[in-house]
Amino acid sequence: MSTVRTGPVIGLLVQIVLLAVLAETVGLGAAGWAAGLAYGVALCALLSRGMSRSGAAALSPADRVTLSRAVLVGGVTALAADSFGRSAPITLMVVLTSVALALDAVDGYTARRTGTTSELGARFDMEIDSFLVLVLCLHVAPSVGGWVLAIGAMRYVFVAASWVLGWMRGSLPPRYWRKVVAAIQGVVLTVAMGDALPGPLTTVVLLASLALLVESFGRDVAWLWTTRHLRHTVVHDAPVAMVHASPVGHSAPSAAAALGSGRTDALPWSDRPTVAVARRGIARV
Repeated sequence: MSTVRTGPVIGLLVQIVLLAVLAETVGLGAAGWAAGLAYGVALCALLSRGMSRSGAAALSPADRVTLSRAVLVGGVTALAADSFGRSAPITLMVVLTSVALALDAVDGYTARRTGTTSELGARFDMEIDSFLVLVLCLHVAPSVGGWVLAIGAMRYVFVAASWVLGWMRGSLPPRYWRKVVAAIQGVVLTVAMGDALPGPLTTVVLLASLALLVESFGRDVAWLWTTRHLRHTVVHDAPVAMVHASPVGHSAPSAAAALGSGRTDALPWSDRPTVAVARRGIARV
């Protein structure tokens, strides 16, 4: 019998309450309600599935902060969907987006302070960021130009490419610059949504933001391409001369056990086996 996890359900209930508040204050049409409810139900289902697969019985403190962000993103989504039929409450959308972006720093800090950093939390945080950027791109596209959708679509194109190209399915090493670029996208799109800058300057800033995103994704793709053969060799053949075992005493599965099963994705990045990469130092798989 599947376990009902209260965290995602509470998130869905709070999402419905927020939609009701928006309907009573600024007004929310059928499109807004449909988008907001669809988002809330999908969020509840996907988060429940993620918790089930990771074995998490409850949300961590950091995950609860991320869930709060996710609810705010649901409000922005509903208002953005409603804006295609009538004028949008831009000030409110900017406020909701700004709070969601500010909380992005809080959930990471909370995870580190409480020692509850997890793969689920990192993935949850990343998907909420990606979806918010996509929604903002859809909202500003009519005024800025359809090209801005490339910013919101890039993450999803990357994921779709990994379904087709096996060498792109490897786990990426942590990189702080990746987080900085992601944060820049949200800030720049919020500025564009609020018309805080003259039109030509907004376009220049968005183009610069897109260039940073292309560079960041390009670097990840280059790393996956460079290490594709080595990662395949380590996972399938596990040559002893190239593999370095994970630290002793860590609670995660050992590198040897992960290699024996043909997978290393279950290991924390710091515990994954390393391989020597010509001209690029050491890579983890």
